[in-house]
Amino acid sequence: MDLQIMPHDLKLKYPFAISRHTYFSQPNVVIRLYDCKFDGYGEATMNPYYGITIERLVAVFEKIRRKLKSYYFTTPDLMWDDFSDMLTENPFALAALNNASWDLFGKLHGCPVRELFPLKGNSTPMTSYTLGIASPEMLTKKIMDFPWPVYKIKLGTTDDIGLVREIRKHTSATIRVDANCAWTAAVTVKNARALMELGVEYIEQPLRANDPDQLRCFEESCLPLFADESCLTESDVKTCSGQFHGINIKLLKCGGITPALRMIRHARELGMKIMIGCMTETSVGIAAAAQLLPFVDYADLDGPLLLAEDLAAGLRYEQGRLIVGDGNGLGITYHG
Repeated sequence: MDLQIMPHDLKLKYPFAISRHTYFSQPNVVIRLYDCKFDGYGEATMNPYYGITIERLVAVFEKIRRKLKSYYFTTPDLMWDDFSDMLTENPFALAALNNASWDLFGKLHGCPVRELFPLKGNSTPMTSYTLGIASPEMLTKKIMDFPWPVYKIKLGTTDDIGLVREIRKHTSATIRVDANCAWTAAVTVKNARALMELGVEYIEQPLRANDPDQLRCFEESCLPLFADESCLTESDVKTCSGQFHGINIKLLKCGGITPALRMIRHARELGMKIMIGCMTETSVGIAAAAQLLPFVDYADLDGPLLLAEDLAAGLRYEQGRLIVGDGNGLGITYHG
């Protein structure tokens, strides 16, 4: 097997701000895994919060490439097992490799990846469109420029409720909020009451990961709470049970489709709601996450909508829903 490594620096449609940082572009690496007749694509993004740089990604992909020269591919799950120890410190690279192997596996079997999963589901959740932190005027402009049935609003400002109140003046869409660890427990409980009056559906990650006050938030918040930074890998699912009402699974954080399937099964056993989320990814990464849509309750898979230009074709968005292609594998065509 061989691996092609393709770095990119993708321009965003708008500057994108969260409580920690403002982004103007999104560096990422697309990989092509190929074995004679068939190939598969995966993607990893740079992310300072998790210590993921393009240099680290390229270096680890070069290591993978050398190991792949003598590797015999059988299944994505076995390949994940074979490479996970090597990539413990870089789950983003592991996810890209795993997702590419699923794309390859689907093409080898002549069917979409989702048909190969050991899960049953027929959910069709709408995907939210994310509004980064900005002035009320800019947020209003974004809503006018891009009408959408579900918005996720990034918070962590000096007037979070005022921002949501201003947005609500201009749309009747479903609103979800993501504080990205910027609040305290007292602020969370207080804000939840105000946000509920504004018709907000749920709050994502109000406190920093491992905050001891999370239990208080869970017990006192009048809105459901979803874990993001608190739920990175499989072992975090049980920890989040009893502290959050649901979890946000992101393939880049957990290591790809293979562990995400196990996280879905575990969360269901614990009675938790499930969101499938993303980083600012192209259709390469989003197509992998989209294979899990039938098995989750909520979706935040808007990566390509935030980019000035995509790197692949095969996905489309219609009235808030992400439509996955019927092609084999992930159903995309890379044109980057």
